[in-house]
Amino acid sequence: MSAEATEERILSVLEEDAQASYSEIAEQAGVSKPTVRKYINQLEEEGVIVGYSADVDPKKLSSQSIAIVGIDIESERYVEVTQALKELDAIEALYTSSGDHTLMAELRATDGDELGDIINEQITSLEGVSAAHPSFLQERLK
Repeated sequence: MSAEATEERILSVLEEDAQASYSEIAEQAGVSKPTVRKYINQLEEEGVIVGYSADVDPKKLSSQSIAIVGIDIESERYVEVTQALKELDAIEALYTSSGDHTLMAELRATDGDELGDIINEQITSLEGVSAAHPSFLQERLK
């Protein structure tokens, strides 16, 4: 069994359940607990595993709304705007994008009105942001 195949099986288990114990991962991946520990430590050190998270169904959250926002940025202001966005508490995650928008941001707030305020007052007001395109999440399907 190749090291690459072992790594893929371990990552597959973690992607399915980020809270899986080393024992559970070892059993599902068909390797020993020390092997799991070794691979996970190595993957964390190499930056392959950058964190662990929980998937959330926004409809089941009391008083919390989530939006995915496509953000268009003027190229000459990219560095400054990106840095400013990374400092906003309401932005849970920020991604570069090769799609329709320069960046994609995941925002969380108490309700849709607060999300709108964040988009209008904190994001689109930044010099260099040319547009913001929000999609409000409603129901988690998978």
